[in-house]
Amino acid sequence: MDLLQNKIFLWIAFNIFILAMLALDLGIFHRKAHTVSIKEALWWTLVWTVLTLAFNVGVYYFRGSEVALQFFTGFLIERSLSVDNLFVFLLIFTFFGVDSKYQHKVLMWGILGALVMRAAMIFLGVALVNEFHWLLYVFGGFLIYTGIKMGVQSDESVHPENNVVVRLAQKVLPVTSRYDGGKFFTWENGKRVATPLFIVVIAIEVSDVVFAVDSIPAIFGVTTDAFIIYTSNVFSILGLRALYFALAGIMKLFEYLKYGLAAVLAFIGIKMVLMDIYPISIVVALLVVAGILIVSIIASIYFPRKKDEAK
Repeated sequence: MDLLQNKIFLWIAFNIFILAMLALDLGIFHRKAHTVSIKEALWWTLVWTVLTLAFNVGVYYFRGSEVALQFFTGFLIERSLSVDNLFVFLLIFTFFGVDSKYQHKVLMWGILGALVMRAAMIFLGVALVNEFHWLLYVFGGFLIYTGIKMGVQSDESVHPENNVVVRLAQKVLPVTSRYDGGKFFTWENGKRVATPLFIVVIAIEVSDVVFAVDSIPAIFGVTTDAFIIYTSNVFSILGLRALYFALAGIMKLFEYLKYGLAAVLAFIGIKMVLMDIYPISIVVALLVVAGILIVSIIASIYFPRKKDEAK
């Protein structure tokens, strides 16, 4: 009973802390809409990185080195696989013509929704894996397939206007074509209508769910501990928002990163498929994932493709 109570306390305490940080961010530091500068974004990236590492130290102290490595490896995988989200955010904001000073607010609410959706997916995934162990082989095969597909397919443009959920929202909700500052809803001809900014939030939410389909199965290759999976996801997502404002303008320079992410997915998939035959330790997995990402970034910097080769 004490163990159960401790687990419940950890879940409650962690979520209260995260909500308090988000309230501090939105209610004080970003109460007034403004364009987030690179300097400010880097500071917030540093804040979330320090908080993540501090939490990792706490996991090490209370749960031991093995679980701490699981958390850090899971966080690294989730953060690296979330990089593609930066491009999608940029495309969505560009397509809908969102003013830069309202982008932080959109990402904030989009991420809050993402936390709820990911929590549901994680709990469902953990319950299924605990009941049906063979599902890990299915997840592993899916990741290998996704990694190969990501590595061989050409870059595809994102078309928010073709998104089924976005189109459905526009049909179900009365939506105006004009923005009203940073408001999600406004009045038009005496009727309460949604602004395009609300549709943007929906597009952000949908994009995160799509990416979560790849990233959440990947972390099952590291651990099936729901608390570790959830917390590593939360820290990854919250840091992603600040990372967007810091790196969105230069991420296109890391042209080989896509292949690195594809290799990470394939490796984690292979690890899951071989787990009962030839288990790969967390330390080795962490080194391989980190090594793949470092090599892909260095290659992008020192061996960029020529423009005609990139087409």
